[in-house]
Amino acid sequence: MKTYTYPTVLSIAGFDGSGGAGIQADIKTSSALGCYATTVLTALPIQNTTGVKSIHPIPEEVIKQQLLCMFEDIVPSAIKIGMVHSTALVNVIANFLKNYPDIPIVFDPVMVSTSGHRLIEKETIKAIKEKLFPIAELITPNMDEAAILANMEVNNTTAMQNAGKTILKTGCKAVLVKGGHLHTAVLTSYLFQENKTTAYHFQKINTHNMHGSGCTLSTAIASYLAQEYPLEEAVKLAQDYIHKAIENGKDVSIGKGNGPVNHFFNPQKLIKYELDK
Repeated sequence: MKTYTYPTVLSIAGFDGSGGAGIQADIKTSSALGCYATTVLTALPIQNTTGVKSIHPIPEEVIKQQLLCMFEDIVPSAIKIGMVHSTALVNVIANFLKNYPDIPIVFDPVMVSTSGHRLIEKETIKAIKEKLFPIAELITPNMDEAAILANMEVNNTTAMQNAGKTILKTGCKAVLVKGGHLHTAVLTSYLFQENKTTAYHFQKINTHNMHGSGCTLSTAIASYLAQEYPLEEAVKLAQDYIHKAIENGKDVSIGKGNGPVNHFFNPQKLIKYELDK
């Protein structure tokens, strides 16, 4: 009798009770793209589509126990890291994951919510650069987060390129600076790798339903990496996915603020990998 497994994506991220962002968006995304989702909770934000009201951290020891418990049972094919709000948490995650250098990690440095609420402690940024950047396959800041990481204003494509190159020099393997906040009809994102920059262009979709779009994109990239796509192709496929998810959810009314994208506009069957006997 043949046995199978699924490509698995571990989300290390915060909670979103409104279902559009954080771990909830990550589970939906991995599931929609044919992967099996597992999770480690890092924080409990009190939030809805109108914004973040407060954030309650999960104790670092509890996060470490979650990681140990998960890895002794389901070792992921790829990892997505989202909300990391303290230096102590950075240390716990980095010290654990450095023992698994062959698992690709996509780190979405969640610092500012879609509604403009700053989510990260300032003193954590230095620890993130020193500990998490070197072990990640890809960093995925939006323009606001790129501005914080590069310590410069980022409001156009030229500034995006300057910021991306600056962030890459801090020890990253690759950086995707997302252009969703550009005030142009065509949106551009840039993938920065050593000695190579790749631009991705998409038509802007006019909608307020963008809640969790960054979480969704980074998890989509991790899902394609879990399926062993090369990085550039994983990024392209993931951006196609989020663009269509936004397009298919643009006229839906969920909540009183920034509504979610449509993660399940075209769900894929779980991908099966045959196991060796």
